[in-house]
Amino acid sequence: MAVVPVKLGGRSYDVHIGPGLLADAAAHCAPLLRKRAVSIVTDANVAGHWREPVERSFAAGGIATRWLVLDPGESAKSWQGLATVVDWLLAGQVERGDHVVALGGGVIGDLVGFAAAILKRGCHFIQLPTSLLAQVDSSVGGKTAINTGAGKNLVGAFHQPSLVLADLSALGTLPGRQVRAGYAEVLKYGVLGDRAFFDWLADNGPRVIAGESEALEHAVATSVAAKARIVAEDERETADRRALLNLGHTFGHALEAETGFSDRLLHGEAVALGMVLAARYSARIGLMSADEAARVTAAVDAAGLPGEIAALGLDCDGRRLADHMLHDKKMDAGTLPFILLKGIGAAFVDRDVALADVAAFLDEQLRAH
Repeated sequence: MAVVPVKLGGRSYDVHIGPGLLADAAAHCAPLLRKRAVSIVTDANVAGHWREPVERSFAAGGIATRWLVLDPGESAKSWQGLATVVDWLLAGQVERGDHVVALGGGVIGDLVGFAAAILKRGCHFIQLPTSLLAQVDSSVGGKTAINTGAGKNLVGAFHQPSLVLADLSALGTLPGRQVRAGYAEVLKYGVLGDRAFFDWLADNGPRVIAGESEALEHAVATSVAAKARIVAEDERETADRRALLNLGHTFGHALEAETGFSDRLLHGEAVALGMVLAARYSARIGLMSADEAARVTAAVDAAGLPGEIAALGLDCDGRRLADHMLHDKKMDAGTLPFILLKGIGAAFVDRDVALADVAAFLDEQLRAH
């Protein structure tokens, strides 16, 4: 098992990475819990696999549990979903000193984390991420949010968990498409700031996707360590350091908005395609070579992730996609910073990108292939 510390002073916590952590969840969580029933929020898909072993672990530790099981899917990250969770926690008389447990993927973690952030002006929570995407990205760093009609993750709060248990055994229950979507976030860490890791993934990515234990633990631990370093340097994204984690997301969120935040395009798939677009746009304006951009595309293709915007069959033009970007939460003083590349492993924030030029570029991509 690997343990990666997230160093944030009084808000520091550890991320445990390895197999069997959910079956032994009580032992890890007990030091944080009070002598009260612990509230656990999950979704129906995750509950089918992991409610029984988690419940059994807490029962063996003498800890009672109460459960809220939500419908699966991105639609849970809504005002209605938030109200459901908050009302349920209030009905259970959850106090500020209690820990709420989020058992599930990124949707559950984001939703429960935001509920914990606002409940009685803030209570504690523990992340038990069950998807690869959640383990390497959304469970670490304290970003919590819901979606609105205006866009993705526009209403939320920074609220750090007290503990993260990333059980690699949970990944064996995921459909292949979900694993590949999570792998996009793993690949992102190589593309944005670690060329050696990108090269390692070029050789070992198939082993990671196949769930081979040694490769998987290395990939998850390396990704979490990279995010932990960035978060420690720029927790609330007030400098450009944490913004680098948004590589692929500005393009990706526009694509998610155009597809209705639905299963038509999973978040990780959107990030993968967004990285391809960021690399190609960087090459288009002379920041990186076309060969380097092609390597990013090849890595995405090799993982079985979408690498061509035209394949989505969107009924829109580049201007419409660029308009979605105007709702991006990173808008500042009327400008939208883009995360672009000077090469693999060399991401940076560019605040001088003209959306009209991005729209023209997207038009070219929509017509290509």
